[in-house]
Amino acid sequence: MEAIAGTMDEETAVRLAIRGDEQALAELLRDNYALLYRYLLKVTMHKAMTEDLVQETMVKAIERIGSFQRKSKFSTWLITIGTRLYMDEMRKKQRERKWQTGEQALQAIRFETAMRQEEWPEMLEALGTLSYDIRVPVLLKYYYGYAYDEIAALLDIPMGTVKSRLHNGLKQLRKELGR
Repeated sequence: MEAIAGTMDEETAVRLAIRGDEQALAELLRDNYALLYRYLLKVTMHKAMTEDLVQETMVKAIERIGSFQRKSKFSTWLITIGTRLYMDEMRKKQRERKWQTGEQALQAIRFETAMRQEEWPEMLEALGTLSYDIRVPVLLKYYYGYAYDEIAALLDIPMGTVKSRLHNGLKQLRKELGR
């Protein structure tokens, strides 16, 4: 087994996990947990929802590891699962009712940030004003560096829609930030 200081490289861990090695899968999930959590927290702007989505993403990854085709990094696969779960959740909530707790969730994150004596960047405040369907592509493109085609595949939307949402998102952010 290709091991470095007790841990496998990602490629080896993925190969073993796909074959059913639970320890390799556990290591992959553990190694990517923090990245997934931070990403989903920025996407949702809601701590409790983030925790639920991370947990649900991990369960889906465990259930579907056999279908992982290694066309992308394992972290990208997890982000794809988490993003789709989030988008599904938002569509469901939109049908049930308007997003009522958005401002309260932002207040809670602001409060926690203040309690830890960290900065609440103006940009995060502005991101919080964007609708989820625009915020997600903006984060994926400008914060995580994904290409248009990768975002389109991640969100399962046409590339033109990605470009339109990014254009509209930047326009809204500039207006919000007064630039």
